[in-house]
Amino acid sequence: MAGRDVSSRSVRALRGATQVDADEREVVLAATRELVGEVLARNELGPQDLVSIVFTATRDLTAVAPALAARQLGLHDVALICAQEMLVEGSMPRVVRLLAHVETTRRRDEVVNVYLHGTEVLRADVPAVPDSGALT
Repeated sequence: MAGRDVSSRSVRALRGATQVDADEREVVLAATRELVGEVLARNELGPQDLVSIVFTATRDLTAVAPALAARQLGLHDVALICAQEMLVEGSMPRVVRLLAHVETTRRRDEVVNVYLHGTEVLRADVPAVPDSGALT
């Protein structure tokens, strides 16, 4: 964020997801650390820019709370919470998602959401909203 005017910072929401190989403590933590790190790097953010992160995990991930990975990265002053992802029939298994609230100078269209390890398809299946229901 060097060279950007901090007076024009806004709170933005960033999304991310990763699929983990197994419901094992260290596997989940490593994947979550990677996800948080990529969200920060791709959006040129530091720990001081984070307001909060909501983590969700699919029902088949029970070995550890993903928020521990953020604490392992040194995010001790950031509000963190974990929740179980809504169960949807046919949904991708072993997925950790995050919704991070950050302070940034980036506009909404400049924010980079991060999808790793096969989760890129999670956004590809969203159908267009019919014209009659579109928000203006």
